[in-house]
Amino acid sequence: MKILVIGDVVVPVELLVEAAQSLDPEAEIVTSYWDTGAREEFNRHSLNLEKNGPTAEKVPDDAYDKVKDADMLLVHFCPVPEDLIEAGKNLKLIGTCRGGMEHVDVAAATKRNIPVIHCIRNAECTSDFAVGLMFAETRNIARAHAALKQGVWCKNYVNSGYTTSMCDMTLGVMGLGHIGKLVAKKCLGIGMKKVIAYDPFVKQEQLDAMGLNVTLVSEEELFSTADIVSIHLRLTPETKNCISTEQLALMKPTAYLINTSRAGVLDKDALVKALQERTIGGAALDVFWEEPIPEGDPILALDNITLTPHTAGNVVDALPKSPMLLAKKIKEFWANGTSDMVVNLKAITL
Repeated sequence: MKILVIGDVVVPVELLVEAAQSLDPEAEIVTSYWDTGAREEFNRHSLNLEKNGPTAEKVPDDAYDKVKDADMLLVHFCPVPEDLIEAGKNLKLIGTCRGGMEHVDVAAATKRNIPVIHCIRNAECTSDFAVGLMFAETRNIARAHAALKQGVWCKNYVNSGYTTSMCDMTLGVMGLGHIGKLVAKKCLGIGMKKVIAYDPFVKQEQLDAMGLNVTLVSEEELFSTADIVSIHLRLTPETKNCISTEQLALMKPTAYLINTSRAGVLDKDALVKALQERTIGGAALDVFWEEPIPEGDPILALDNITLTPHTAGNVVDALPKSPMLLAKKIKEFWANGTSDMVVNLKAITL
């Protein structure tokens, strides 16, 4: 077996090589490097990929030659466009050690019947953060802190007329992937009144078999019933702006919207309008349509929103562990012939 690994400044080549060796100690491993400059510049390049897809950034020149006879391609954030996939005539698997798939042309891989596998390296910390944002927004924790730092002893807030305990609230989870399930589990653990969810790719019997006390409902019922809506969607052409005026109009005027997934799934203008007009209770966001948020953005003027600078997944051990986590998911896929980490599993023939 020949494995091409492409590292970057965030996930070094050496960690990907170690993961490749764990898959097959006898494999021929060749390496390439996606050079984005210093660590500070990496975010600019990665955000470009997240916004504009795998052709938005340049692939290392040597990767096209090295992939020609490779059986497997493992990357972190290096773009994997269609022409790189086409150059890999022997490719049997593409793996990326991150959750988002914006940098990989999954459709091109599917056309070649190549499984594309990823790993949710920061699922636990992101789900922790989502729950933390629920507490912060519903109980005004961040606003109270900011006021005290300014010398203001503030006890009354926009939501003071309907502030209540989370155990009296119903949570609605949009998207029951790995992170969505963890959020549901943790919110059940803290005693939330009820957890409902919408995900057209999940069946109620699957949740029941897992012992996860979550009730699947329609999208309309979720938005009209939930006191907190937590978004956990992958950004695809189908999900872009899928939460807009229609969905927000269904929400209670006391309900909150939490987003730790991708900004693009949420219609910014519709959200700002709903918050300005108080048709929903509040929101908390860790992801934004432009990062950093530009000066003068209307979001910054709102008094019923909690904002954090895309830090939900930032913990010290997530990145270094991600290549071995990816290797673990690949081994499980080989052993079982199935995996919820193969993003195009239903579209290929194994």
